Amino acid sequence: MSKPVLSAHFQSRTPSDVRLAQMKYEERKVKPQAVINVGIGNVSLPTNPAMQKRMFALDAPESPFAKGVIRYSTTAGFTECQDAFKNILKCEGFDTSKLFVQITDGGSSAMELLLLGVCGAAGTSDKPLMVIDPAYTNYISFAERIGRKIVTVTRKLDQKGKFSLPEINEIEEAIKTHNPGALLVIPYDNPTGQLYDYETLKGLAKLCVKYNMWMVSDEAYRELFYKEDSPLVSIWGLTDADVPGIEGRRISIETASKVWNACGLRIGALITDNAEFNNRAVAEYTANLCANVIGQYIFGALAHESKEQILNWCKELREYYKEQIINVYNGLKKLEPDLIVSSPDASIYSVIDVRNVVKPGFDSIDFVLYCAQQGSVNIDGVETTLLVAPMKGFYNVKDGEDNPGKTQFRISFVESPEKMAKVPELFVKLLRQFESQR
Repeated sequence: MSKPVLSAHFQSRTPSDVRLAQMKYEERKVKPQAVINVGIGNVSLPTNPAMQKRMFALDAPESPFAKGVIRYSTTAGFTECQDAFKNILKCEGFDTSKLFVQITDGGSSAMELLLLGVCGAAGTSDKPLMVIDPAYTNYISFAERIGRKIVTVTRKLDQKGKFSLPEINEIEEAIKTHNPGALLVIPYDNPTGQLYDYETLKGLAKLCVKYNMWMVSDEAYRELFYKEDSPLVSIWGLTDADVPGIEGRRISIETASKVWNACGLRIGALITDNAEFNNRAVAEYTANLCANVIGQYIFGALAHESKEQILNWCKELREYYKEQIINVYNGLKKLEPDLIVSSPDASIYSVIDVRNVVKPGFDSIDFVLYCAQQGSVNIDGVETTLLVAPMKGFYNVKDGEDNPGKTQFRISFVESPEKMAKVPELFVKLLRQFESQR
């Protein structure tokens, strides 16, 4: 008897690089005594107190769920939840008077909705999304899922750990070649930890106006930057006064996951200053009915927080992550000076490049699988392994092309300070162990 046939798309699917290590570790039959997972940005810090208060009192008289009834919200989301995203921006000094907010099930759904809104027809190369490699792998995955095209310009990681953007004229030539519908920027970058400045954003914005593209900014990590003299960088800080014509083509992707420590809440937003884009986004999202209403209610608590409360929360989080990132950076460089570790400037990630310390033929995925499936080392008397994300999936390269991610890994600063302190020794020892048997 013949078996039902999977679609070609399903047959081609493999786990996302950010989930690969965890999935393979779960399959491991004999596990070590301990595992430290820095392969995915699954924040382990408590969420904001105002959100906690609602989370622990869903049956309070003022809660819309007090009587046990859980109904849909409007497709665009509760007004209060929309106002929460606006309040955060307003407290940070940005004008929200002309912004429209579509609430989504996490930033991930906002990414997919974005691709549908700015790219050409499915299955064609018309109006692709242009990203700057390495880029968050989910953009590539969602584009493949819905048949849209991603095109890239590539950054390079130098020996000092600095990612350098391509020159503006190089980006412009790529725009002329591919005719993208939108340019995506991640100013506090996932996965690299690079921090854009306003002059860079202005240069890119001018290209968006010149070639009639949407400008999209992934703002998941907006408040997490570690250069003392840097202002808070956002697409909402760019106006027609800076780049004539940029207003009306701005879009940001927002999330409760990272700065607000609520990954599992699955609340995000697609914000724009273009009324027609918002209207069509809401129309498209009606098929989803609405985003998670309990999550909307919990996040909606931030609509009522003061400027002082919002800014103090972000400042404390910045100080926390800065310490962790610098400690891990220094630890890695001390144990293995020839490692290339990306400059700790922003977000909650660092990239480690091992190209100077491994033998030819090294493949980052092989090392990740080794750590997940069989490797372990003794750390403080405990057999431990480490889960990291291979960077190969963060580059949108064609078959046969050299992939810089073959010697690179992304680590996420999501474990406790005690566990993060063990990451340098764990990574270096496991790498040496892997190389010795290869």
